[in-house]
Amino acid sequence: MNNNPFSVLISVYKNDNPDDFRTAIESVTIKQTVQPDEVFIYVDGPVPNALASTIKQLEMEIPAVYVHWEVENKGLGKALQYGMEHVRHELVARMDADDISVPDRFECQLCQFEKDPELSVTSGHIVDFIGALENAIGKRTVPIGGEACVRYIKKRDVVNHVAVMFRKSEVLRAGNYQDWYFNEDSYLWLRMYLAGCKFDNLDKVLVYTRSGEGQYARRGGWKYFKSEAGLQKLRYKHGIISLPRYLFNMTVHFTVKVLMPNSVRGWVFQKLLRE
Repeated sequence: MNNNPFSVLISVYKNDNPDDFRTAIESVTIKQTVQPDEVFIYVDGPVPNALASTIKQLEMEIPAVYVHWEVENKGLGKALQYGMEHVRHELVARMDADDISVPDRFECQLCQFEKDPELSVTSGHIVDFIGALENAIGKRTVPIGGEACVRYIKKRDVVNHVAVMFRKSEVLRAGNYQDWYFNEDSYLWLRMYLAGCKFDNLDKVLVYTRSGEGQYARRGGWKYFKSEAGLQKLRYKHGIISLPRYLFNMTVHFTVKVLMPNSVRGWVFQKLLRE
């Protein structure tokens, strides 16, 4: 078992559910086979009393929890940027405010870093669910092995953001999180890849993610397409993809993000773009 100290970084804001948030925090602390030395919670602006009360209770109950209360909502990019600059440990795991990590997630990821000192980022598979864990509606797998990751980045994100563990020094070397409409993570992975960081993944489900139709609505529209288009341009500009691949990717993203209704987009994400 690896005893390297590590942090968990999580951002929470006004729309997060207090009960789901408690479940998420417990899944990365008291229910883990290897528990974090720090859980850095960034409260992104004012939150309802019920959520604020839950956060304060968790801070009292779990010694590893540290809470930063932000006066105004800054957005996820700014929240994670601040968090990465202020977490205490070199190894950092990400977690969303309503997801559930499997009990041996950190034990497995720490072992992977121990086996590969050159590793910068790792994640694993995730499963989408609605309501109860048993009600799985989709799964997003990620490539296994360094070479497979290099090939995969030409198509889409090479890691699952909600399941990553990475080296703080490598994230900061690549410029840290930066604002990029709904795609702060994708922008970071591209910059880390261009900086020569090494990616790999575990062939294992690490996180269960709460889902719903609203999730797919947020992934549609012109703003989201423009955000995705900017990432594709970066891939092409830096020689990650060829012109034909760039045009193909743009066509796919325009079709899915702009032309499809939410219900069809949800089916595509669940059945075609997750596996």
